Amino acid sequence: MNHEMELMLKGYGLTTAQILYRLPDHPTLLQSYVWQHYDLAPDFPEMKGFLKFWQEKLDGPLHSVSYVHKRLVAANEWRALKGELILH
Repeated sequence: MNHEMELMLKGYGLTTAQILYRLPDHPTLLQSYVWQHYDLAPDFPEMKGFLKFWQEKLDGPLHSVSYVHKRLVAANEWRALKGELILH
């Protein structure tokens, strides 16, 4: 099973965040950055970790963060089946 499918089965979904930040040399201007990763709602440890890294290591101060999250596989969409299909 691939890594992405394992994450989805554990409840992870795709999180997309639009990050607005101030340019270090021109603080009145805002720049946009889009971040996307598999994350676990409602705590969002991946996004929080990325934002912490941003604040500690990057020069552009954060202005705002907007995000959306979608679970790609819900419990009612997954069934374990036993069987085998052989194609020649």
